[in-house]
Amino acid sequence: MSSAENKKRCMAMVLLMVGLFGLVIAQDQFLYGTFPKGFLWGAATASYQIEGGWNENGKGENIWDRMVHAYDGGIKDNSTGDVAADSYHKYMDDVAALKETGVNFYRFSLSWSRILPTGRIDQINQDGIDYYNKLINALLDKNISPMITLYHWDLPQPLEDIGGWLNEEVVDIFGAYANLSYSSFGDRVKSWITFNEPLVQSHLGYGLGIFAPRVKGSGKTDYIAAHNQIKAHARAWRIYDADYRATQNGEVGITFNCAWDEPKTQNPEDIEAAERALQFELGWFAHPIFSANGDYPPIMKEYIASRSAKEGYNMSRLPEFGQTWVNYIKGTHDFFGLNHYTSRLIYRVKGGNETSYENDQDLASSSDPSWPSSASSWLKVVPWGFRKLVNWIHKEYNGVRLIVTENGFSDHGQIKDDDRAKYYTSYINELMKAINLDGCNIFGYTAWSIIDNFEWSSGYTEKFGLYSINFTDPRRPRSRKFSAEVYSNIIANNGFPASSTNNMTMYPFKIQFPSKQHNLHDHL
Repeated sequence: MSSAENKKRCMAMVLLMVGLFGLVIAQDQFLYGTFPKGFLWGAATASYQIEGGWNENGKGENIWDRMVHAYDGGIKDNSTGDVAADSYHKYMDDVAALKETGVNFYRFSLSWSRILPTGRIDQINQDGIDYYNKLINALLDKNISPMITLYHWDLPQPLEDIGGWLNEEVVDIFGAYANLSYSSFGDRVKSWITFNEPLVQSHLGYGLGIFAPRVKGSGKTDYIAAHNQIKAHARAWRIYDADYRATQNGEVGITFNCAWDEPKTQNPEDIEAAERALQFELGWFAHPIFSANGDYPPIMKEYIASRSAKEGYNMSRLPEFGQTWVNYIKGTHDFFGLNHYTSRLIYRVKGGNETSYENDQDLASSSDPSWPSSASSWLKVVPWGFRKLVNWIHKEYNGVRLIVTENGFSDHGQIKDDDRAKYYTSYINELMKAINLDGCNIFGYTAWSIIDNFEWSSGYTEKFGLYSINFTDPRRPRSRKFSAEVYSNIIANNGFPASSTNNMTMYPFKIQFPSKQHNLHDHL
């Protein structure tokens, strides 16, 4: 046997051993091991949730400013983001927290209205440019790479006044904003995200009317808003690719949110419904960009067209891109950003008679009563769902290069936050399994969030931070939580090497460790 053949045979045996080893690691069973060399660790925030300074130094009004100041602001505790964590003034405290945690990068978003008060480039606010330059430079001074999200739900109100994401004109306006951002910051910023969770902006903002700008029209307006956001993403990516990539050497992606959708039973109808749920939730936005054929998922087009016809529409309520746009959008990615928090049980039901995104899917969801809860009604702790989801994405989109851009747990602000620490430990461990055992192409992980913040319609009733903020103190002091120590330890060890994980002082909460250590590297 030649040396090449022998090498090939040995590699096949290694892959077989990895596969068999993966089978013995049961759901939620802890795995000792480390992430690949060069794996990136980060933490994230969003501008409206932390900055405050809502009308200072030339910043314009955005749709969340307008919503929270309304007579019925739709916020659980009637709070606002007017001051929030006051990061507009205290950004150096955030940088210090990031440095203490040991992250490689910080994912934050630009406030479009702070840079362009009208949303358009006819009026540039230099103070906004200066603020982000100071933040970027402070991060780089601490060897923390900036990762910028261009849009995290805070559309300038003047653009909403002309229809917002229901108006296709905003596609080109967003492109001009992206172009200004690249030219202003791209000499130092090498990682860009165009949109954060366009599903949430589309469905909760332009469908159910729960989030800003509180437009109701699910099954119609949410599909239009999504359509234009996908186009705007492609426009921003194309601008970078054509005009900046060669000189700035950066990359541009987009971030989607998705739960893992587990069939409630092994009934074929429930299995099909779970797959359909993933296509409606994630494929809606990912398929046009990441699939080989582009366009919306076929099952989504089929179901919406069928229901539209039964409702008397002469065409589908789901807009059509047309082949020119399909080709323009397809392939506009350098990486896949994933925000993941929880899982659902999916089962098949016939959709109701009312026109809506939910009814278009012919399914419903529930949770297992045994799944631990959080401070958020929607967030159940299901670590094994994380591994299943990234495997599904890996298979669905041909081994796409993926970074987890958000993952985290909500409570009511405890400093001794054992439940959050356990959440991070178990979810990150499942992510390591997906890489080391399953071969998923994942290059980074981002904790949500580095600090407590304004949690959208929940106000300050739910906390996700690794650092606590005292929102009743005008100084907004930051206090380190126990989970930050645990996350720092995971980063320092690049995972869970047996030598460090055996030190149980690192994990004073209960985790079901196997009686026999499973260490992947020992098996290889």
